[in-house]
Amino acid sequence: MTIFSKIIAGEIPSYKIAEDEHFFAFLDIFPLVKGHVLVITKLETDKFFDLPDEYLRSLLLFAKPIAHAIEKSFDCNRCGISVMGLEVPHAHMHLVPINSANDLNFTNDKLKLSPDEFTAIQQKIVANL
Repeated sequence: MTIFSKIIAGEIPSYKIAEDEHFFAFLDIFPLVKGHVLVITKLETDKFFDLPDEYLRSLLLFAKPIAHAIEKSFDCNRCGISVMGLEVPHAHMHLVPINSANDLNFTNDKLKLSPDEFTAIQQKIVANL
């Protein structure tokens, strides 16, 4: 069981943004920038492109309103998407408010935010869904 499966099961707390029967979205606790959201599958699959085709199609449709909410919530040019899959062996994608390609550079220092800051970010994005 991955850390993401434990988050889905509620064994580890998260700042949930959205959920349906197949997907779960929550704030990354090691964000590149404020508003960095992880979208994960409830199906525990290591590699993104090993997901069934229907999951791949549905994942983008699930993420679309979240991306729009991120763009409404933060001063950014767009919501960037990244699929890395190196840190947690569970298919997922990152939605990140960006103004330049460097904003998606995962070697950049991560933000250290307080629980109150995470809650405020969560509430802002959810209000714009």
